Amino acid sequence: MRYEEAEMPRITEDKDVIVQVKACGICGSDISRYRKLGPHTPGQVWGHEFSGVVVEVGKSVTSLQVGDRVAGCPAIIDEDDYYYRAGQPARADSLHAIGAKIPGGFAEYIKLPEKNLVKVNGLDFDTATMVEPSTVVLHGYYRTNLTAGDDVVVVGAGGTIGLFAVQWAKIFGAKRVIAVDVDDAKLQFARELGADYTINAAKENVLAQVAEYTDGLNADLVVEAAGTPATAATVFGYAKKGGGVVFLGIPYGDVAMERFYFEKILRSELTVWGSWSCVSAPFPGKEWTTTIHFMNNKRLNTDKLITHRVPLKQGPEMFERLINRNETIGKVIMYPEN
Repeated sequence: MRYEEAEMPRITEDKDVIVQVKACGICGSDISRYRKLGPHTPGQVWGHEFSGVVVEVGKSVTSLQVGDRVAGCPAIIDEDDYYYRAGQPARADSLHAIGAKIPGGFAEYIKLPEKNLVKVNGLDFDTATMVEPSTVVLHGYYRTNLTAGDDVVVVGAGGTIGLFAVQWAKIFGAKRVIAVDVDDAKLQFARELGADYTINAAKENVLAQVAEYTDGLNADLVVEAAGTPATAATVFGYAKKGGGVVFLGIPYGDVAMERFYFEKILRSELTVWGSWSCVSAPFPGKEWTTTIHFMNNKRLNTDKLITHRVPLKQGPEMFERLINRNETIGKVIMYPEN
């Protein structure tokens, strides 16, 4: 990874908008890309959790004007795509995120289509960078049948996605939220953000503890937010009969499952939901407007999620710190020097 001069974006389409980036977060998927997969396009500018100010608009842009504060929806989709036209943009075959094929937000400026920018007037720039990860969680919850009074287990509760999952579960009306992770410091974050119980999977028997905290029934909904092959293979054990599991994390590896956990799907008649991206129709979807609403009324807390703030030029060093895991690091926000 390098910190270097990049090409300044230019308006080329009538619906193009250029944004001066004020802040951009490092996503867990960025870390996995760096550690495991490498870039989709070598030499590409990464970053897809950003906020900024509109500085230039194409001649057909109507919903935005220079000076608007915005967050960016990273999902780039061909509007002729069958699933996009069917009102299911998250399933579009053409979907890709900024930072993969086109430049992302780890830069001073970024160009996106008008429809990919959402006004965040009222939010500070740090909070606005967190809109996108929140929408990922909300998109997943919209896939489930979570209702008020349910018990929810969040596996991988110490990461950004997991901490948003804890908060959204409470907003949806969950009775008990049980946070599972392997880091005591991050589990404390989860408790401060609304988790009723915490379980350190490295020290405790998760199956036994979940059963104890749910009167022996287990959870109505289990959220897989860790994105590891091990957690993806075991989350079925924490769901009650007739309950469900929603997958938000990406394992980036093969998942080998013991018979005990696989048979939970059958014997407990579980519902399993996959969840991808953060968008719905009309694009980019109510995930975005709902997130901004709950951030503005302070029901979603982002301050406790952000642990490090650094200038963009320290990005390469920060990624090394993130993969070495020698310290507790939550969400990292980087700032271009513009």
